[in-house]
Amino acid sequence: MDCRMLIIFTSVVFEQVWTNQTVINSTQPIQLINNITASTTVKINTSNRQTTTKRSITSAHLNTTVANQCQNGGHLTGGVCLCPDDWSGPTCTTKNFCEQTNTEKNKYTFPKTLLGQFASSKEQCQLGTPNAGIPKSSALCNTITHSFDPSNDLDCLLTLDTININIYGSSVQQKNKLASSTQILTSIPERLTPYNITKAAEITSILLSSDTKMDIAVSAVATVSQLLSASPMKYSDVDHKAIANLTKSLQKLSLQKDSNTLLVQPNMAVQSIKGQTQIRQVQLTSFKGENDTFIPDRIKLDYATHENENLPQHQNYFDLQMKVIFKEAFNKDVGIVLYENDQFFQSQSFKSSLDIKRRVVSANLPENHELNEVELKVPAQSTDSSKSLHNFACVLWHDSKQEWSTKDCVKEMSTTGHATCRCKPNQANINFAILMTFSGNYQYSEALHWISITGCSLSVVGLAITAVYQVVTRKSRGGSPTLLVVNVCLSMTIFYLLFIFGINNTDQHMKAVKFSEENMVPESDHYQEPDNGHCTAVTALLQYFLLATFTWNTLYGANVYLLFKNKVSGTPQWFPKVALAVGWGLPAVIVGISLGSTYRVKEPLGYRQEEFCWLAFLDQKHNFDMRKPMFWGFLLPLVIMLISNTAMLLFFSHNVCRTNPNLNKSRETPLKKKLLSSFSLAVMLGLSWVTGYILLISQEKTLKLILSVVFCLCNTTQGIQIFILFTLKSILNKKPAILDTMHVAQISLHRKTFSLWKVNIPESRETYTSTDLDFSSPP
Repeated sequence: MDCRMLIIFTSVVFEQVWTNQTVINSTQPIQLINNITASTTVKINTSNRQTTTKRSITSAHLNTTVANQCQNGGHLTGGVCLCPDDWSGPTCTTKNFCEQTNTEKNKYTFPKTLLGQFASSKEQCQLGTPNAGIPKSSALCNTITHSFDPSNDLDCLLTLDTININIYGSSVQQKNKLASSTQILTSIPERLTPYNITKAAEITSILLSSDTKMDIAVSAVATVSQLLSASPMKYSDVDHKAIANLTKSLQKLSLQKDSNTLLVQPNMAVQSIKGQTQIRQVQLTSFKGENDTFIPDRIKLDYATHENENLPQHQNYFDLQMKVIFKEAFNKDVGIVLYENDQFFQSQSFKSSLDIKRRVVSANLPENHELNEVELKVPAQSTDSSKSLHNFACVLWHDSKQEWSTKDCVKEMSTTGHATCRCKPNQANINFAILMTFSGNYQYSEALHWISITGCSLSVVGLAITAVYQVVTRKSRGGSPTLLVVNVCLSMTIFYLLFIFGINNTDQHMKAVKFSEENMVPESDHYQEPDNGHCTAVTALLQYFLLATFTWNTLYGANVYLLFKNKVSGTPQWFPKVALAVGWGLPAVIVGISLGSTYRVKEPLGYRQEEFCWLAFLDQKHNFDMRKPMFWGFLLPLVIMLISNTAMLLFFSHNVCRTNPNLNKSRETPLKKKLLSSFSLAVMLGLSWVTGYILLISQEKTLKLILSVVFCLCNTTQGIQIFILFTLKSILNKKPAILDTMHVAQISLHRKTFSLWKVNIPESRETYTSTDLDFSSPP
């Protein structure tokens, strides 16, 4: 683990900067060349032309000489050039995109776009129209010509409601226009509402309800892909009946074409195999991509005519692979639909809280088919390196119940490390998925570990000696200074001990992951250990004693301020009692509110972290959440105290550093002692924690590294600093550093009572309170 004092303040794991690690995302760009054979016909019909081409990916074993020539951002992995989405080929030199159009030659400007995808024009509908801000046109990047097809223009007054009304009884040409208009109206997922999603789903279902022309199908599939990009929160209010009808229409689409067809958009793919030959096995493979989306070159469909014929395994280069095995060979049609996420399959029993993709594959099999089994594989890893697979379930979607079911499926972990499902469904149209549950994947760096352990341990010793020294020598100083310093030492010592022995969540760190053999639908995709109370208790105590430390630091500053303001009478007599109530009571109030408002036995992570026994501060997407107790239960009170302490330090420094005209040069305090005095007060006020706030807002890696080391060194050794400045120096010099300059300000630390009366009139005694200067102890 790295410097844990950083975790307490910012909860930032700093090992990536410290160790300069390179984090490899599991979704690195990949263009698979090695050991791939395929033959797929892509057929595109437009209003102006009909083009048919045959796309072949053949086996290519690259030697090292060729592979080392990877270009355009490609890199060598396992003897293969892995290319970004917009390039392909053995050395990543084949363009996989359409260039941006020129406004001087074209009516609209379209950006650089991947093959087979739609581009939206930069020109938008003007203000005052129902579609203000929506692109005026879209164009398909043709996979054959590598250029944009003729644009599809949008009537800026047209709405989804109007399209839904006019689509019935429309001609093929009119449907084509309405299909392209629907695609443009849904091209900005951020603007989609639940109502828009429902209407677009209804329109697309109608467009796909009969034998659909290819250009209409392409626009419809693009529309569905765009709907899948909408926020998951929007789908809670969507009409699920419209979505269910849409998924059925997509299954029909996969069997409507008269030849092997592949329709691919970023969030979905539709593939069909026509029964022109005997089929015994069918295998769909989706390969990893740079942007975790689908492109034609990364969707692969293989089939075999014999039981013992081996299909390509592709090793670990795929995101999903489904194999359908039949008992006997047949020559009927098979259709497959691949969804990039499970937005269309909203479950009541399974709730998603992590931003992790769950791909769903739909198989449309022949009626009365003799199915042996369906095998589904996905890599047993998350695209988020901070998460690791805890468990998974193999499920089928029940349309009637609108729910996932584990019936007819068993799960296993393959020898290659893939989560594998084997199902034997008894229906023709099936939607498969693997529901995964992830837990935190915490990796610890030991780079600054010993700074924390050594510094905190020495601080505990120094604070203990300081507290004992303050009590033993209490008669030589006033009550308030001793009370304040002892309580600072006490709260800080307990905090350090809790920090050393309790900050690590032993349950999370020690437990080994073991997959359950039982196939059950999980409640969520995020697994958390049941709360045994230990880590929550440590979190509450850490929060309490750290807040108490800063509260007593602030009270110490208030005591110094009162000494300056009341040079004659000193600290008010009520101050010690108020200090005790505030010093121990205020932190208890803050901890009580934090714990009571956020902690639940079933949801302990609302209050604390999972990795460490400390306050929660991030949401499930690893973004800082101001609603978490880390902000308002610690950072906010702390910043108020630090501002107050900083103001006190400035006030103190101004008073001790200015020249007193009533003193001659022989009585002036040297600058060195003035600076040391200010530094001593800064240590007692805990102002080194200000570096933590600078670290929070810093973006530059080198600066973050420097600040983290400074933060760790200063704050883990704060107890040692207090011991040196307030105990050791006092023992050696009989005068703490902070008091060397108080002679200038004429601050008294003891109250002594003197009786004064007029000469020869004893009866007229009047009592005054004066002070005597005693510099043998801190204020």
